[in-house]
Amino acid sequence: MEKFEKLTGVAAPMPLVNIDTDMIIPKVFLKTIKRSGLGVNLFDEMRYDREGNEIPDFVLNKPQYRDAEIIVAGDNFGCGSSREHAPWALRDFGIKAVISTSFADIFYNNCFKNGILPIVLPRDEVDLLMADAEKGQNARMTVDLENQEITTSDGETIAFEIDPFRKHCLMNGLDDIGLTLEKKASIDAFEARAAEARPWV
Repeated sequence: MEKFEKLTGVAAPMPLVNIDTDMIIPKVFLKTIKRSGLGVNLFDEMRYDREGNEIPDFVLNKPQYRDAEIIVAGDNFGCGSSREHAPWALRDFGIKAVISTSFADIFYNNCFKNGILPIVLPRDEVDLLMADAEKGQNARMTVDLENQEITTSDGETIAFEIDPFRKHCLMNGLDDIGLTLEKKASIDAFEARAAEARPWV
C-alpha cells in the first residue's frame, strides 16, 4: 500500500448528505475482486447518463475537478452496504482523502485499509473547507498527516484527530497483509519450531 504522508491537491466539493456506497460504486460493478479498474465507474449513475455520456454538471466531470485527490463531503459519507469496492473505486480514481462531519463505520475502517485518509471535522470547519474547494482548480489544499493539519488555499490551518495506530499504518503504507509481514521473522521461527516438534503434520 502506498504511504500517506502529505498531500497537496485539488479538493472536489460534494455537499450532498448520505452519499451511500451504491452511489459511490453501483452494485452492477461488484463482480470483480481486483482493486484496480473501478475508478472509471466511480459515482457512475451521477457521472453518466443512460447512453454513457458524461453529465457536465457533475463535479468530477468539470475540468477543474477531474484530477481531484480530495473530496469534501456532506454528512454520513459512505453509508449503506459494507462493500469494500467503494474505497477501491475512490482510490483507483485518485482520491486519497475524504473530509466530512461523519462516516459510516465500515466504510471508515475500509478507507484506512486501502490507503485513503477519512477525516472527521465539526460542521463549521467542513463548511470552511467546502467553500475553499468550491474555488476550483487553483485552490489547492494540503493534508499533512504527520502534523494532523489541513491547510486551505488561503493558508488557514485546521487540526484533525486520528487514531495513532491508524496514523502509523497509513504513514508506513501498511494494510492488514503488511502488518502481518512485519512479524515474518517470528512467524517463520514459530513454523520451524512447530515442524520440528510435530514432523508428522
